[in-house]
Amino acid sequence: MTAATSVVRRLPGLAVLVGIAVTASLLGGVVPMLDGLVLAIAGGALVANTVGVPERVRPGVELHGRLLELGIVCLGAGLSLAAIRASGTLIVALVVATVCGGLVFVEALSRLPFRLPTKTGSLLASGASVCGVSAAATVGGSIDVDDDQLAYVAASILLLDAVTIVVFPLVGDALALGDKEFGIWAGLTMFSTGPVTAAGFGYGPVAGEWATLTKLVRNAFIGVVAVAYSFAYVGETARSKPVFARLWSAFPTFLVGFVAVVVVANLGVLSADQLAVVGRASDWLFALAFAGLGLEIRLDAMREAGARPLLVLVTYLFVAGAVVFGVVTTVF
Repeated sequence: MTAATSVVRRLPGLAVLVGIAVTASLLGGVVPMLDGLVLAIAGGALVANTVGVPERVRPGVELHGRLLELGIVCLGAGLSLAAIRASGTLIVALVVATVCGGLVFVEALSRLPFRLPTKTGSLLASGASVCGVSAAATVGGSIDVDDDQLAYVAASILLLDAVTIVVFPLVGDALALGDKEFGIWAGLTMFSTGPVTAAGFGYGPVAGEWATLTKLVRNAFIGVVAVAYSFAYVGETARSKPVFARLWSAFPTFLVGFVAVVVVANLGVLSADQLAVVGRASDWLFALAFAGLGLEIRLDAMREAGARPLLVLVTYLFVAGAVVFGVVTTVF
């Protein structure tokens, strides 16, 4: 098959992804409380479970994994090392403790009382502890999970994202949290960046700034966690190789691009406008990828899997929310 023929075969599927992503973006602009990425995956799921995904669009839709990797690479443009340093050692220490504690807690919860498949537990742990669907998808790409597993975990995370946007400000008001305390609490506990920002600024401008800053510091661990998981899931065949070959075979190579973009962005080589363009490219690549991920969601398969993944995330939110709330109100 020639390159031109391959491109032509993928065009119908890409057109479907673009249609869903653009529609989600427009709806997100009309209803600020609804994140565009949430709507993209919801739109894909709606299409998949109503009209279905015809075979002729499948080749283009299957590119969503590559689009996600490109989006992660471009995501590095928004990671400011200066902002992380400016946040202070206390915020960084709280983020490290939250991420590490969350990974251990959700892994244990998934394997022991809920007895979920190992990789499903890892997707839940990374999504809950770092940055929602973005982290789960990044880790999923580094440990080679099935699309069905990732789609179900993503749907569970996005459902709770929608709930926490409403619930967290209500709890903050009920407990009379100050703006700074609320922002740090939300930034350390909620899953995804969009809902954290929406909940924070919905609570107040100062809360929004602290929530966003804390969440961005937490997001910085996406690469570290993905690499750690990729090494943890090296197969037995790979273990027979020399050490360097084993590590390289496990390494998600698209993260090299992510690190390179982080370095370039923080060296001041690119202007603010150029960084903004890369950031917008990342947003659109994620929207296309999440639309494709939504097209992999099958409600029948979710019903068969049961509510256990969702219950793991709900349990995490209750426990992490209570622990982090206690720490934040004590320290600040």
